[in-house]
Amino acid sequence: MNRVRLLGGSDMDLSLRSRFQKRLRSRQGRKLIQSPNPMATAATTFSQVTPAQKRTLIAAALGWGLDGFDVLLYSNVQVYVMAALGIHSKAIAGLPNAFMLLASGIGGVLFGFIADRIGRTKALMLSILTYSLCSLGSGLSTSLGVLIFFRFVLGLGMGGEWNTGATLVAETWPMHLRARALALVQGSWAWGLAGAAVTAWIVLERLHLNWRYVFFVGLLPALVTIWIRTSVPESEMWKKHQIQSEPKIPFSAIFAPGLRRKTIVLLLLNVFGLFAWWGLFSWMPPYLTLPVEKGGRGIGLMNTTWLLVTLNLVGMYPGYLCFGWIADRLGRRRSLALFTLCAALLIPLYAAARAQWLILILGALVGFFGTGFFSGSGLVGSEIFPTAVRARALGFTYNGARALSCVAPYTIGRVGDSKGLGWAFVICAVAFLLASFMATQLPETKGKQLE
Repeated sequence: MNRVRLLGGSDMDLSLRSRFQKRLRSRQGRKLIQSPNPMATAATTFSQVTPAQKRTLIAAALGWGLDGFDVLLYSNVQVYVMAALGIHSKAIAGLPNAFMLLASGIGGVLFGFIADRIGRTKALMLSILTYSLCSLGSGLSTSLGVLIFFRFVLGLGMGGEWNTGATLVAETWPMHLRARALALVQGSWAWGLAGAAVTAWIVLERLHLNWRYVFFVGLLPALVTIWIRTSVPESEMWKKHQIQSEPKIPFSAIFAPGLRRKTIVLLLLNVFGLFAWWGLFSWMPPYLTLPVEKGGRGIGLMNTTWLLVTLNLVGMYPGYLCFGWIADRLGRRRSLALFTLCAALLIPLYAAARAQWLILILGALVGFFGTGFFSGSGLVGSEIFPTAVRARALGFTYNGARALSCVAPYTIGRVGDSKGLGWAFVICAVAFLLASFMATQLPETKGKQLE
């Protein structure tokens, strides 16, 4: 205020004074945003990051892992649900997952706006509550229509969790640790899938309870929000951005000339990759347990659980972690192309396998490459888009792709009805091949400082 008096005196025109003060605040806000972040250049290690950074990583990882847990509970009890609700077609049985994926696209964009407006941590908590409560609703479903409704709403929370958690970590962790930190977040998905398989086995085989109780366990992730509310700080980068007195940036900004091509290419990469992933892995538990004459492999639930746990913890989880390490050496673009290409080549071999030991080995390799590449999707997206639109851009390119890939469970089920699931999985190999091509069209973002 003293500076204003010196420039204009006590009788300065009020409107001029107001404009000057606004310009001064805007300049101070930009200075905060543009000042270098010492955290991004310091050679810190994982053990040296701050407790607040560790909590943001744990929160994002828990949210994503429990997301995977709730999402894949249905696939692990799908055979039981089909029998209980009188579903005789694999294509119809794939509809709950199809609608869930469709909703995830809506949820990704919706929660992207929420995260950009009210903060990353609040949006993260809201998404976890959404998918947890809808898991309970899935267990209470008495018809296919009711089940589809709850899986659809669950998909909204599922879509919102990924981009809010990934954005929170990307904005709070040092640049040189970003790839590995996001890989740890993505890796928690594998633990969630393994937990879903073990939960289904315990509830159904050991406790001999109804399949509905498997879904009831999915309510437990809601408790995580209590800890997030009290212990996880908001992104400082997001809070500093709120200081700027700029108009709200529209959603169409992600299609501005400087971002349009990047947005479209990343979207297509995720569309092909997610179609392949959901087409393959949402049908893998039924594929292993269904009798051979119905297009499956006739493996019992106990052995199927063991195979799925191995797939997740020996295949998927190392794939997530190794991608972060490889991306720091080969670069983001080459790593994405390599992982998706290897997945495309391995899937036909997996579909042709008959021996249980070969299914185990090839399944782990498919999981390593076919799931590990998702660490790169969030990493590249975080580095491509600026802070003002980062959460909604990640929501659109990833969860929008999930919405477009919603036809995968139905398509694979439909082809599986006529040709068998093994042949249907070849479609997933083609989709991974297309994803590999799209990866080559992305810019290299290794070492990029977040804007």
